[in-house]
Amino acid sequence: MQYNLTPQEIVQELDQFVIGQKSAKRAVAVALRNRYRRLQLSGDMQEDITPKNLLMIGPTGVGKTEIARRLAKIVNAPFVKVEATKFTEVGYVGRDVESMVRDLVENAVHIEEENSFKDVRAEASKNADRRIVELLVPVSTDTQNKNNAADIQNMMNMLNQLQQGRTPDNLNQSSQKVPDDIKEKRMNVASKLAKGLLENDMVTIEMDDPKQNNSGNMMNQMGIDLGESLNGLMPKKKITRTVAVREAREILIREESDKLVNHGDLYHAAIQRAENTGIIFIDEIDKITGSGQNSSSDVSRQGVQRDILPIVEGSQVSTKYGLVDTSHILFIGSGAFHESKPSDLIAELQGRFPIRVELNDLTKEDFVKILTEPKNALVKQYIALIGTDNVKITFTIEAIERIAAIAEQVNHETENIGARRLHTILEHLLEDILFEGPSMEMGEVTITEKYVDDKIGSIAQNKDLSEFIL
Repeated sequence: MQYNLTPQEIVQELDQFVIGQKSAKRAVAVALRNRYRRLQLSGDMQEDITPKNLLMIGPTGVGKTEIARRLAKIVNAPFVKVEATKFTEVGYVGRDVESMVRDLVENAVHIEEENSFKDVRAEASKNADRRIVELLVPVSTDTQNKNNAADIQNMMNMLNQLQQGRTPDNLNQSSQKVPDDIKEKRMNVASKLAKGLLENDMVTIEMDDPKQNNSGNMMNQMGIDLGESLNGLMPKKKITRTVAVREAREILIREESDKLVNHGDLYHAAIQRAENTGIIFIDEIDKITGSGQNSSSDVSRQGVQRDILPIVEGSQVSTKYGLVDTSHILFIGSGAFHESKPSDLIAELQGRFPIRVELNDLTKEDFVKILTEPKNALVKQYIALIGTDNVKITFTIEAIERIAAIAEQVNHETENIGARRLHTILEHLLEDILFEGPSMEMGEVTITEKYVDDKIGSIAQNKDLSEFIL
């Protein structure tokens, strides 16, 4: 975990993915550094220092969500993005506001699992390879039936001895006997497996049904783990898959790792991680403000705000892993606030978002940087995509500047959707090449300023057309 990064280093990391918005980056960098500073203090002082939650204000597509998401990735912190409009006041149909905390804890559990699994991977890998060898060279059905019958007989003998007050003499003995010829075959297969000669061979494995993990979502939202309760009553449902050895190994390593880790310690660490480093990003928070006309919908919106308030203030939330204290979770609110103002939020909630940063509209210069500078910039993405059809495509700097100018113009004259406008423009600009590329076999195409004007220049000039096409 890189929690000891300085604010300058955090901003430098964010600069690689988000163009502009320096004030927002500085604010979140300071908020993140303050969390590290808090953890260096005494326990009493830590309890009194609460995070300074942020409210990001700006149009869609300018980088609000990306800043928060990248911030969490930098320090490997649990992160959840929720939409305020998905929550409803208690008594109405919709998600319970406490579900955002439960989702955060699930994220923290996943992070802790990945870290714990790395520590036991060596042992889990050995166990997985052993299972693969047994699957590739199975014991015959006749031998297996004999072993099963012997198991039943041993069990009956053990019960009889226990009833007589004696300690079973075969308590630690296994009746599973592997014939010598099978042992020899398995040794040969194990040797080939260790040398990497069987990676592409197919093997049939049994694994837990992944659909089971998605069941009981409504119960989980209320902190009730229905699956755990049913596990004691019903065996886990299994499915059969035939996959390559390399894929089977990863599936089995995960199963074996799950057996080796201490889940009690893991869940405790996950709750601690969620409480001290978790980030909850509440998008569209402006949509739950009132219109000032005291309509029934305003009452419901204010009800949602009042439900969110105790979570942001700090309260105990019940999850299937235990109680979670939300006092030190960092909350980042976000909204365009086109038709409302931050002051339209209820006063108590306003006070819980003391730091407010306004994100600026993107300019032509910003669009040029977005198209070219990030690691996987949009232009680089399309060059790579079209390159899979053996078509080499290049953009002149004049073409990129013209695309940026059109994006700025359309955003100004129609709805401002920020950087997302570039996706629409590039898709329309390159439509013919994307369609005809596979049949071109190979070739080179240069996107010039004239090409851009011919394809989308006239559409951008016509406001009615640009509203529907760009």
